[in-house]
Amino acid sequence: MSDIVVFGAGGTAGSRITAEAVNRGHRVTAAVRRPEAVSYLPAGVNLVTGDATSAHSVRELAPGADAIVVAVGGGERALWRDAAENLITVLRDLPNPPRVIHVGGGATLLSPRGVPFLEEPDFPEEYRDSALGQADALAWYRSSAEGVTWTYVSPPPLEFHPGERTGHYRTGTEEPVTDEGGRAVLSYEDLAVAVVDEIEHPRFENMRFTAGY
Repeated sequence: MSDIVVFGAGGTAGSRITAEAVNRGHRVTAAVRRPEAVSYLPAGVNLVTGDATSAHSVRELAPGADAIVVAVGGGERALWRDAAENLITVLRDLPNPPRVIHVGGGATLLSPRGVPFLEEPDFPEEYRDSALGQADALAWYRSSAEGVTWTYVSPPPLEFHPGERTGHYRTGTEEPVTDEGGRAVLSYEDLAVAVVDEIEHPRFENMRFTAGY
């Protein structure tokens, strides 16, 4: 059993990660900016006010945790980088810092041309700011996270939706994981499985991984 803090636990990814962890017997603290807006969480979850970009929140919630999951969302580019920078800055000063699992985006994965999807000319403009923020966060972990163990998780760049929990997936690192038809597909539910699997049995410490069917 692990003690896990999930920032963004009320969101689409965070709520499923929270449920998956609880169902496996872990102790989960669900940290959200507005607890009153959270409509459902599993029984036994400790719901608190928390913000991954707040040094105070991280200092308050990190001690005693085995892992911190960052599953925040939003359209502002600075959000992801601020969360990553704040977490590493605070955690590296703790005597036994918890591991960080940061759920980012798929736009930083490499396209068939060998460039990040966000650099492709047809990348949708409405997603560019968030994609750039996700890229900023990944770059921060890779360059500045000395002293803290981290993992950055990228879902498929396009076909990533709520759906069925199958418990099955395959992993990769820099390119999307594709099926026999060439599609990179994954449900939020199975991303949650992959995240909790990584907490229980680490395979991608201090690196990024992606998952798909």
